[in-house]
Amino acid sequence: METVSETIAPAMPARKPTRRSHGAPKPRVDAGSVFLNIPYDADFENLFLAYISAISAFGFTPRATLEIPFGQRRLDRILTLVQQSQYSIHDLSRVQLDRTSPRTPRFNMPFELGLTVALEKTTHRQHGWVLCESTKRRIKKSLSDLDGTDAYIHGGTIRGVFRELSNAFV
Repeated sequence: METVSETIAPAMPARKPTRRSHGAPKPRVDAGSVFLNIPYDADFENLFLAYISAISAFGFTPRATLEIPFGQRRLDRILTLVQQSQYSIHDLSRVQLDRTSPRTPRFNMPFELGLTVALEKTTHRQHGWVLCESTKRRIKKSLSDLDGTDAYIHGGTIRGVFRELSNAFV
């Protein structure tokens, strides 16, 4: 059986970067690619596979930080993948405290959503992003700055992921 990281599409072939006026390379957008900002733990694996299946069924290419070798700083990998992707999906269903001391919520997914929103508002204006959650109305409490943004509520189920991505992309 393949592992989760083996189910993700391989990294896109290298392309000649274009240059921005300040000299930093600007990644080329791969039409039809979707960056997944979702948990990678074992408890989320079935939903992760549901996201990959649904994205692939719509003819898109799923992208995730798991596909890139770890020689590059994680934040740089994330920014590059968001900039290369036409869309991104941000699942913020893991806002609860973990079980180990010190009990702490994970802020990676909200942080990556914030980076994506900033890119979309400044240099990556054609990027579309989708916000997913498992619990109704929780996003209004956990991230009230997104008030007015529709969250797609999947209820923590595979069927819910398929339903909500169908609503988002159709």
